[in-house]
Amino acid sequence: MPAAAPTPEIMAAFEGAKGFMPTHEGLALYAAAVEAGGLGLPLLEVGTYCGRSAVLLADAARRAGVTALTVDHHRGSEEQQPGWEYHDPETVDPELGVMDTLPTFRRTLNRAGLEEHVVALVGRSPQVASVWGSPLGLVFIDGGHTDEHAGADYEGWARHVADGGLLVIHDVFPDPADEFTGQAPYRVYLRALASGAFTEDSVTDSLRVLRRTGTGI
Repeated sequence: MPAAAPTPEIMAAFEGAKGFMPTHEGLALYAAAVEAGGLGLPLLEVGTYCGRSAVLLADAARRAGVTALTVDHHRGSEEQQPGWEYHDPETVDPELGVMDTLPTFRRTLNRAGLEEHVVALVGRSPQVASVWGSPLGLVFIDGGHTDEHAGADYEGWARHVADGGLLVIHDVFPDPADEFTGQAPYRVYLRALASGAFTEDSVTDSLRVLRRTGTGI
């Protein structure tokens, strides 16, 4: 059976949104989200930025009749701050002088007609995870790229992936030359496999899809 694919309208919304996820990785994420939606549980992403991947998760959630949840403080990760490679001046709050991607994220969802299918959790991932207590059909880790942040995202959220649910990790780069952009997610990926709780389902460039097949993290 071919993998589930979004409509041309949803793909246009995805490709028109600010963000960094390539189309082929987005399609792999979408297929995983549609499958995970069959568990009847929410789909959650850590690291929302301006909503590019959230468009795909929200549409997958709409198809399944579940809710997409997004976790982000919307102040930008390390590499998005002024002076860094991925900084976008359009995301800076002109009054406060700090990044604020939340307005852009909301516009992205509105233009895609998906606002009602998303609950935006605005805060730091460890704080939100500490008060979360429900199982999830999918957890997509795409937040900070330091060991501190990627590790905290894994520890906070992987435990909530339901039996048979999916853990998806983005920016997994095994090459040590990618130390800043992808070595921390790579180490999280290795940790998940070593835990015995997850087995690999698919690889699409830097996107890894793992399935919960055991307990713990």
